[in-house]
Amino acid sequence: MIDTNDNIPATATKIEISLSRLSQLFNSLDPSPFHERDLDHDAEDYIVGSAEEAPRQQPLALVIHLPDLREAIHNYFAYRRDQERRRLRLLFRDGRIALLIGLSFLFCCVLLRELAASFGNDSASDIFGEGMLIIGWVAMWRPLEIFLYEWVPIRRRCRILAKLAEMPVIVRSKRVG
Repeated sequence: MIDTNDNIPATATKIEISLSRLSQLFNSLDPSPFHERDLDHDAEDYIVGSAEEAPRQQPLALVIHLPDLREAIHNYFAYRRDQERRRLRLLFRDGRIALLIGLSFLFCCVLLRELAASFGNDSASDIFGEGMLIIGWVAMWRPLEIFLYEWVPIRRRCRILAKLAEMPVIVRSKRVG
């Protein structure tokens, strides 16, 4: 008889292992690629010991319990989406602060330019006045960069992570043979 859910003979002795992640089953010091790695020594001892206790004529089945992979993947990408949304909120907050500072500095630079122009129209006051205007607009660079360009890739990443957090996850075992 075969259990149609697990393809395990109904008469088989089940050796069950609960893991929080699949890598726990393998030796972490083994440098081989994942599918060729040695089993963790403790896991091997448990499996062999359980098999030794089973009746000799009975088939064996190894059942590995892992957390729901679909839920774990969805939770991870939802967490990353929330991190990116937080990053976007903080970027806009920094942008507002930079805008207030930039506008205040630009206002001061324009006042200094006007003050320099009131002393006369000689070359030195013209150079100083134009310098103040340029410096004031340079101070506006960062807020303009944030509000015009920087938020776009973060928003795009938020949308992608939101889709990944809701995508269907299909887990299939690879059959060698």
